[in-house]
Parts: sequence; structure tokens; C-alpha cells
Amino acid sequence: MPKQFKTPSSAIGHFGAIGIGNMGAAIIRGVAKKLLSNEQIFVTDVDQTKVDELCQELGVHAVETVNHLVEKVDVILYSAKPNNVAGILTQVRELVKPNQLLISIAAGIPTVKLESYLAESVPVIRVMPNIAVTVGSGVTAISPGSYADESHLTKSQAIFNAVGSSFITEEKQLDAVTGLSGSGPAFVFLFIEALIDAGVHVGLSHEDAHQLAVQTVLGASKIIDQNGEHPAIWKSRVTTPAGTTAAGLFELEQGRFRSIVNAAVIAATERAQELAQA
Repeated sequence: MPKQFKTPSSAIGHFGAIGIGNMGAAIIRGVAKKLLSNEQIFVTDVDQTKVDELCQELGVHAVETVNHLVEKVDVILYSAKPNNVAGILTQVRELVKPNQLLISIAAGIPTVKLESYLAESVPVIRVMPNIAVTVGSGVTAISPGSYADESHLTKSQAIFNAVGSSFITEEKQLDAVTGLSGSGPAFVFLFIEALIDAGVHVGLSHEDAHQLAVQTVLGASKIIDQNGEHPAIWKSRVTTPAGTTAAGLFELEQGRFRSIVNAAVIAATERAQELAQA
């Protein structure tokens, strides 16, 4: 099981986000609702409308520039676009201190590269959340850089546990994490869409098929999550010999369902590796 630290009861201090797109805003919402007071949270973005809307919604502080944000906070979340990371971090190189913490969700940017943009000894942590953080059910992999210690990992887990769950892993695993949990929601969305279309094909209304498909996937996921048993055990419990489920599973195996899912995750992982080397 991946290493995991308990959410700390001690305060993280002041927390600031550089960039509040979908991911950044979702993380701020979770932190504001479950972890920190709005007085501890600062945000900045080139899109002032986004800043104004989030501040009005949550009562957090707006900061005009990245420089000002860095000067006010203890933990910095980089949630702007990956292609802007070099320009933004080198701009604040002399402002970020070793007693602060930089957490980056920039896909494909390794910790060694992030560290190179900052002064020596600044702790950096790279994380890979998925889109489900937007509904508080995300899963986030967390990897420390050269100067990050257990206290930094604990703070990072506290932040990302506010929008789902998290675990600590080696950075070399993050491309595989991207292939499975980063891209995985899209694969699940496609599966749900296929279930809905199939339900309509066999005579259900679109509305009924939608509800049945969504709740079926949600319910099945909860069973595995809450019981901790291998999915194959529950698959066998649902499958009666010569029954309806057995007939459907046979068709999935004929269509190489497992192999296609495996190939999709491998392809996404390999693409993540390519982007990291670009």
C-alpha cells in the first residue's frame, strides 16, 4: 500500500495559489471548506474575473501579482499552465525562501526542473491530482523533491485530502499515475456513455438509461472501495452460471475488453513520458 501520512491538526499557515483554473479553483474550494480559514488563503491569476468570482464565493484574499502572493504565504500552490512555469518561478526566484513550500500540479515538469528555477534548498513537491477534485472525490499522487521532508509531505496530504484522497509515491511513478488516474476518468466517462447508449438500444428512455448507468458505476465503485476486496470476487458474486451477467461478460472478453483498457492506460502513460521529455 502506498505510504500515507495522517492529516495534521497543526495549522499550515498562509496558503496561496498561482492560477485558479478548474483544478486550482477546486483545490482552493476544498481547502477553504475543510482545512483553512478564508483569512489564510490568497489567490492570483491573470484572469481577474476568475479571481473576483472566487473571492466573492469563498471570501479569500485576492493578490494582484505573483510576487505579492509569494511574500504573503507559507505554502505556494503552482496551478497555472505548465508552459508558464519557468517564467513565473524564475520571476520570484529571490522571493521564495527555504522556509516556504512550493507544491506544483504542472503536468510533466519534474521536481529537479522546478528546483532549478528557485534558490537552493527551497522544498518542492510535485503532485498529480485528477479531475474528480472538482467534486471532492479526487485522488492525488504526491512526490517530494530533494529538499522536501516528512513535514512538507504531511502538509501536502492535508491539502489534497481536502479534495479527496492522496498518497505518497516516487516521482518515477507519476507518468503511470497520469496514465491510470489522470486519464482514467475519461475512460470511465466513455464506458458510462456506452452503457447509456446500450440501455437506449434495448428500449430504455435516455433519462432512465443515464440514471441506471451512473448509479451502477458509482455503486460498484463504492462496493470495492468500502470492502477492500479484489474486484474479481464481486464479479463472481454477481455472475450466475449461464445467467445474464455471464452472457454479457463473455461478449466483453470476446471484444478484448481487458486488453483495450490495458492498452489505453499504457498509451496514456507513454504519452505522459513523451511530454515530460519535450
